[in-house]
Amino acid sequence: MTVFNMDTSYLALPNMGLDLPLYGIVLVAITSAFAIQAFYRLYFHPLAKIPGPKLTAVTSLYEFYYDVICGGRFLFQIEKMHEQYGPIVRINPREIHIIDPSFYHEIYAPSTRKRDKEPSFVNTYGVPYAMVSTVKHDHHRYRRGLLTDFFSKRSVLSLSPVIEARVERLMERLEEYHENGRVVNICNAFGALTSDIITHYCYGKHWGFLEDEEFRSDIRTATNDFTAFSHANRFFPFLTPLLRSVPTKIMALLMPGKATLFEFERSIFQHFSAVIQGKVFTLTGDHNIVKRLHNPEIPAEERTLSRLQDEGFTFLVAGTETTMRALSFAAYYIYQDRAILEKLRSELREVLPTPNSKTTWPTLEKLPYLNAVINEALRLSNAAIIRLPRVAPHETLQYKEHVIPPGTPMSTSIYFVHRNPAIYPDPQKFDPDRWIKAAETGDPLHRYLVPFTKGSRICIGMNLAFLEMYLAIAYYIRRFNLEICDTDPESIRVTRERVVGFPEHGGLQIKARVTAVLED
Repeated sequence: MTVFNMDTSYLALPNMGLDLPLYGIVLVAITSAFAIQAFYRLYFHPLAKIPGPKLTAVTSLYEFYYDVICGGRFLFQIEKMHEQYGPIVRINPREIHIIDPSFYHEIYAPSTRKRDKEPSFVNTYGVPYAMVSTVKHDHHRYRRGLLTDFFSKRSVLSLSPVIEARVERLMERLEEYHENGRVVNICNAFGALTSDIITHYCYGKHWGFLEDEEFRSDIRTATNDFTAFSHANRFFPFLTPLLRSVPTKIMALLMPGKATLFEFERSIFQHFSAVIQGKVFTLTGDHNIVKRLHNPEIPAEERTLSRLQDEGFTFLVAGTETTMRALSFAAYYIYQDRAILEKLRSELREVLPTPNSKTTWPTLEKLPYLNAVINEALRLSNAAIIRLPRVAPHETLQYKEHVIPPGTPMSTSIYFVHRNPAIYPDPQKFDPDRWIKAAETGDPLHRYLVPFTKGSRICIGMNLAFLEMYLAIAYYIRRFNLEICDTDPESIRVTRERVVGFPEHGGLQIKARVTAVLED
């Protein structure tokens, strides 16, 4: 029998410094590590008994797919998980989500009970040196304490003349739109108002957004860019320092459409530097965030350029977008319901006898129906609907039969609280009367109105937002008739979460025509 000796040397793997058996060992080791980790997470992890899909217990890739690949849809997958598994679910290997509003105040507890932030989640914001990204409870309290008095009701009221002047300027611009018959994008109009106010509050001057022909929206553009990267920032934390390392001029060349935004940022930081060096006079003197945070009595590590820039950017974004949404949604709903419009206008006549009358925030706060309208606008405005994980570093908590060990990230979203039909029947309906009835019956609806969250990390700019809303809504309702146009319910329905809520396509846009300027 003939034996053939085949030369199989040409089939050999290229020599890459490892023998074939070692390749196999490495592959088996990696596979085994993943398998052991998955087995531990499913059966021995402290959260192993929390209901939820097994895939979310094993890996964060499920969250990555819906938030990064699908563009901010994980929040709505969480809602589906709750429909299947109940009020508490494990949404990734380390975090639980509790949709039950009765547990909200345990997650977002007052300052007497420590609540840290989840370190991996704060990468979402892309501002590592800002208060919003501060992980530890005590460190956050210190940073917040530097600005608490600055945003107190007393301090905000002291600047009400400046804010009222900007509101009046918006009223003048709306009159111009009536005279020329043009359609106004009210999101841009209210965004220009809130941008002018927050830049003034932060830096001691406004940038004239209301004076721009089309209500230029540099800060809203920056917000959209910032939120578009939010989920990617969480999974790829190196993106933020990488983008920061690219000079502004080069970024403008690479992204010509953003050149105006970059120029605005440059002008802000030039002014910022001049303010802290005492080279420019500001209308508010020392009453601006830059001056406050650059006080020499503050430790040097708390007033670095990066920290001041991050804090300033955060206030600009938060102070523009969230209040703009409340103002815009209020107009959208009020002007499409004649009964609500007339009831509110009738109440406003008590303190604004003529369309051009003036009043104050404390006076407007006493009007029950205006309060109810603002509550509904805040409830439905889809501001910061992002889930906000909190960690109880030392407390063992309990939800029903489930034990929540110390150090466990736990979260919920205001989106679920504000649309809970057990609290707000027919939750999609804009119904100010629900607040009037609740006041009469003692129903604690306010406990579950959480647009600024609750607890030790409640939004520090809440008083400023309220002053803007009370004045602006009272003045535009008292002076103008608007007709909402080119805006249907689907175009404002939230289907994506990128920190704030977004409709399916593009950003939030609500358009209207000013049909009348009232004379009585």
